[in-house]
Order: sequence, then C-alpha cells, then structure tokens
Amino acid sequence: MKKNLLGILIALCLASIAPAAMAQSESVIKLGYAKCAHCTPMSLTPQYAKGVQIDAVGFNTGTDALTALVSKNIDVAQVTYLHYAIALDKGFDVVAISGQVNGGSAMLVGNDLSIVPNDWASLKKVIADYKAGGKPFRVAASRGNAQDIHMRGAFAKQGIDINKDVQFVNIPNPSDHLQALRRGEIELICTVEPFATQILQAKAAKMFGLPYDQAAGKLTNLILTRSDVVKDKPKQLEETVRAVVKVDEFVAADKGALIDVISKITGLDKAIATGAVENLDPDPKMYRASALAIAAMMRDLKYINSDVSAAVEKNMDYRFLEAATGKPKSELGY
Repeated sequence: MKKNLLGILIALCLASIAPAAMAQSESVIKLGYAKCAHCTPMSLTPQYAKGVQIDAVGFNTGTDALTALVSKNIDVAQVTYLHYAIALDKGFDVVAISGQVNGGSAMLVGNDLSIVPNDWASLKKVIADYKAGGKPFRVAASRGNAQDIHMRGAFAKQGIDINKDVQFVNIPNPSDHLQALRRGEIELICTVEPFATQILQAKAAKMFGLPYDQAAGKLTNLILTRSDVVKDKPKQLEETVRAVVKVDEFVAADKGALIDVISKITGLDKAIATGAVENLDPDPKMYRASALAIAAMMRDLKYINSDVSAAVEKNMDYRFLEAATGKPKSELGY
C-alpha cells in the first residue's frame, strides 16, 4: 500500500512538473546573430526581454544564422535583406518581422594605388590600366553578404562589369580581409565594420568610399523567423521584437554602449569599435519598397534566379513591429 501511495505521489509530482517545464520551453526563443559590428547589439536582447527567454547565439556570418533558421535549429535569425531574397528564391520558409541596424559597409583600396576617395573616374582609370597591362584588378568581399551586393550594385551603376572588368575574390570570413590586403592578394575590398576600421587603423589599405549608391542603399540587417514560429509562438515573437526595438533605442542614444558591445563580441580594440560606430544606423523599421528594389537588383546581378517580388512583400509581417512600437506599419517602412 505504501508503495502504491509513493507511486501515486511521484506521478502527481511529475504531472505538475511536466506542464511547467513545457511552458518554460515554449517561452524560449532561440535567436542567432552574426558577429559583425551592426549585428552585435543582438547579444543584448536577452537582458531587454520581458515575457520571453531569449537564448542569443553568435554565428560567424549571416549565412550561418540563416542556415540554422531554415534547418529549425533556431527560431529567429538576424540576417540581411539580401539573405531574405536569397532564401525566398530557394523556396525557404522565412518571414521578416523587424529591421535592426543598417550601414556597416566600406570599400577600401590598396595604399599604393593612385585612386582618389569617392572618385569613380580614378578607380575606373586604374582598372582600365590593369586590363591594358594584362593584369587582373582583384576585388574581394565575402560572397553573398550585404557588402558583396552593395559593391556589385555600386559597380554596376558606374558601368563596371564585375565579370569582365575585374576579377572577383571570395574571402568568406571578414576577419581574414586584413591579411589578404597585407599579403597583396587583392586591390580592392568591400568589407564590414568593425573590420573596415581595423584595416584602416592598421594602415593596410585606404578608404575609397561607402557603397550605398545602389538599390539597397545602406539597408543591411533584417530579422527573420519561420511561419511555424509565427503560428506557435506569436506572443514570444512580439516580445522578441520589442527587445530588438529597445536595444536599438539604447545603442542609438548611447554610442559608448554600442562601442562596448562591439568590442566585447568581436574581441577587437575599443579604438576600432569607436571608428566603426560612425558607419552604423540603428533602425528597426522594415523598408518594403527598398526590399523590392533590392530583390530586383539581385536578380539583375544574377544572385537569384526568379522574381521574388510577390514573396518579398507577402512575407513581411509588420504585426509584431506594430505591437512593439505602438505605431502603424505606414510609419514603420511599409
């Protein structure tokens, strides 16, 4: 009888624990972000979250975060508008729910090149000289990231054919960009902050300009989830977006805090982080018209194969951003 009573008590305890454990699990959002300057504030979202437990995980690149999202290893991913278009082109289930931080791109050229900052004519002349001399003018980026597309779009607008006029070099990890320049393996690179500032402060290259004169402008980061998460965890997503908005407000008002988090996550010196913040723009809005222009540009550049315009518009879900900010989508980039 004692054994039966003990068994009943254990069963009752387990029954009471199980729903609590399940509720705790359901209240967790696994969030992935890349380790670049404008991405690092995502590491602060857990401390700004209420009503949801955010498990924030850093990835080397936005592509890695997107892979984790579509393979259902995380619930939310900080990626870019470019990743969004690529994911839709591949038929992946992604839903855009918030912006985050824009900017962060810079084009740098070798110190010995007679190229004037922001002077495309001088750049095109050097490219033409290399071509006439039978030497490749090598340009680099991390293929598929925002900086790569920013560079390609800016080149196309200036009449530079990246397939014929220059030789593209893919350097996947932005932390390797500095050494590639030091070894003389490339003439120009479009890289991401804080690595752009690191390269400039190390005098491994000089600034050419910011590649924002193209369809993407300076738009960079976008927060994505999946439709199953939207269905199963709507309240948790709302609180996650609210945390993103709060973090954006915090780092926009306190550059010192942004410098600290960049330095902490990337491991780079605060002097580098201080230079990087000048090229960053915290902004949680989602820009629908620009997203459509980016998708069209990516198709023109043959980065995607299909017209994803309808999917880009359909899969931008403003309800969480509206709830988090108390503003209608007409004031949030729609």
